Amino acid sequence: MLAYERTPPQGVAHTVLMKGTVRGQETCLALCPYPKRESGTCPDREGFPVRPRRGQDPKDESEHFAADALRRMNEVLARIQELEEALDDPSDVWARLRAAWRRAEHEEDPRMAEIVKHSRELKPVLTELLKRIRRVLRRHRELTPLDRVQEMDRASMVWLSRQPGRSVAERAGPAQRILATVRKENFDTLENRVLHAYVRLAADAAREWMREHPRAKESARYAQVETFRKTCRAIASLLGELRVSVAEPGSTPNYVLMQDRGYRRIREGWERLLRRDKAIDDLWAWQAQTWTDFAVLAITLAIDELEEAQLVAQSPIDWRSEAVTGRWFQQDRPIAVFWLRKTGRIVEVQARPETPGPLLTAARAHVALRITDPTRSEVPHRVAVWTPHAMMRLDLDPAVQEAAALVDQLQPLAMTEVLRHGLILTPAHGIPETAQAAGKRSRVHGIALGASGESLAVGLDAVRQFVRGEFYGGPA
Repeated sequence: MLAYERTPPQGVAHTVLMKGTVRGQETCLALCPYPKRESGTCPDREGFPVRPRRGQDPKDESEHFAADALRRMNEVLARIQELEEALDDPSDVWARLRAAWRRAEHEEDPRMAEIVKHSRELKPVLTELLKRIRRVLRRHRELTPLDRVQEMDRASMVWLSRQPGRSVAERAGPAQRILATVRKENFDTLENRVLHAYVRLAADAAREWMREHPRAKESARYAQVETFRKTCRAIASLLGELRVSVAEPGSTPNYVLMQDRGYRRIREGWERLLRRDKAIDDLWAWQAQTWTDFAVLAITLAIDELEEAQLVAQSPIDWRSEAVTGRWFQQDRPIAVFWLRKTGRIVEVQARPETPGPLLTAARAHVALRITDPTRSEVPHRVAVWTPHAMMRLDLDPAVQEAAALVDQLQPLAMTEVLRHGLILTPAHGIPETAQAAGKRSRVHGIALGASGESLAVGLDAVRQFVRGEFYGGPA
């Protein structure tokens, strides 16, 4: 994440997080994607892990590191994508999302994923297709015993006329064979090539999913995916024996792939997996964006859990079929507004605000809470939220100290609003942790949390404690 005057220079891949003005100077806060190789330019970066390729097990330390990073990214994606299911009931979004996240706190209940849906929906389709794999009769010429010749074409007749002898028997020679047209079953059709490509890709996706959930071996979902993988491998082996080649991505579907219900569903599933594999490249580059959305949802859930909190306004959430720069949904600002009935305050959860104000702009915090008391004439109170994402684990203690010192330095800018508290939400990398630091007039908390298992449970509990401490005082 970088700050530029006005706009980033040309040639720099980026997405704008927010724009603001500090003392008359326009500032643009932009996020640059992670490089897809070990290094990148504009800006210069070195030592990044390369995303593991599907179907390849990690072999050395760097590949294991990259595999762990991919697993953590998939866990965050799973929490974000659970919002899509929660949106099925717009009146109860946060309660439904909270229930899904609570299930994710137990590692024996593995995450939902595209391959899990395939194992549930497409396994019966594969079983049915296995009984009726399409085949065609193809004509070709070969030396055939005289008593089995049924058909001859022009080329066969020309061949026969050139053989020595006066009768057919003499021309057949000692082996009594002549060149004739024969028909043989051939399974190498486009629809079977697509089927072959699908089962190979699905088996790799299932193996990757199972590798990421070693503690869920006793769950029904794990057993379902494992059975599906075995089915896919068996079909792939059979198609290999039948000499069926593998379809290339982008193949134009034929009549069977469009009209036959079973083959059509397999083609659609194959295309979904291909799109997912392509999308993972983009999500890998923009996972800092996805982490920010995860942090925003965590804070929103923590506020929604307060007994006195009443949701008075919620931004329409537009779910996308594909992520754009790491973001699966688009929403207006703020994403949610809560009314605290007993304490009489209004709390807005803001992410990437359009008019951040000088304090948030100078703090480089593109997530914030805006707290106002409509019964008083006091200026609004803001809580800055930083969501740093890194491949290596962030050291929280110096981070909160630096943030507290920064908030102290920003106090002269506090004209129309107050900013004295802050929160850092960063990936735990398997080790959940909290830290805090107090400045002269500031207080900043840091929370390292994960997106599944104990790291999620401990991290969310820390976020709840911070929220309660912010609204009710006392230790957070």
